[in-house]
Amino acid sequence: MKYYAIIVGGGSGKRMQNSVAKQFLLLKDKPVLMHTILAFYNSIFNPEIILVLNADLHQQWEELCFKHNFNIPHLIIRGGEQRFHSVRNGLMAIKDEGIVAIHDAVRPIVSNKLITNAYEVAEQMGNAVTCIKPSDSVRKIKDKESKIINRDELVLIQTPQTFEISQLRTAYQQHYKPKFTDDASVVEKAGFKINLIEGERSNIKITYPEDLELAGFLVK
Repeated sequence: MKYYAIIVGGGSGKRMQNSVAKQFLLLKDKPVLMHTILAFYNSIFNPEIILVLNADLHQQWEELCFKHNFNIPHLIIRGGEQRFHSVRNGLMAIKDEGIVAIHDAVRPIVSNKLITNAYEVAEQMGNAVTCIKPSDSVRKIKDKESKIINRDELVLIQTPQTFEISQLRTAYQQHYKPKFTDDASVVEKAGFKINLIEGERSNIKITYPEDLELAGFLVK
């Protein structure tokens, strides 16, 4: 069985109030993206790593790799207009069958345990999508009114989202739709059942300045 990891890094630094792309911000003296790639590189599954990055950022990434002496093997692929297109570009670089984990470049604290579980469940069940239960109360806003929602019926989706490659290839033959916000939504629309697995609260997505500060405390 062959294993792959597609690391999706198409974000910018706008919500971070920073001109530097989020995945290039420093976390413990090393760009966030390097922590993310290392997490998969150190997995017992030893996946081939495919980095999907906005074309405008390729040269900067290569310069950062040289500066930080980062020589973990990975293939760099041009990102697309939407996340959907970026993942599809990464998928097209895989010629064999196997299992592929798709992970946000800005989730650098993903644990080895979670990565292992995702690959194992996907191999057994066809896919594995990580999630956590919300700890806060949740309300739905519609027509300027809000209504309470039972949080026990909700989950918050994370990455990695891991799939049999054949399943993902079938799903990504569809045309893009705005409701395709993650890979699970694309695969579900193609008719496949989604298998949820327990994620980790520490597996945060760095989106705002305080997230980077929190990641600094969490990184080991």
